[in-house]
Amino acid sequence: MKADIHPEYVTATVTCSCGNSWETRSTLPSMHLDVCSVCHPFFTGEQRIVDTAGRVERFRRRYNKPS
Repeated sequence: MKADIHPEYVTATVTCSCGNSWETRSTLPSMHLDVCSVCHPFFTGEQRIVDTAGRVERFRRRYNKPS
């Protein structure tokens, strides 16, 4: 194995947009996530749509059929 070619492996802080954070090891000192296991609908059991840039509303407006 060659010397001095590997990146530095440091303790990293991972922070979610919901406020949850934890420490792990990585080559980056900090990371930011949009969704984690605390707030993701699959893990929480909630039926919540994770919307990015209004795509869900645009879809509903486009394909909204009168009943």
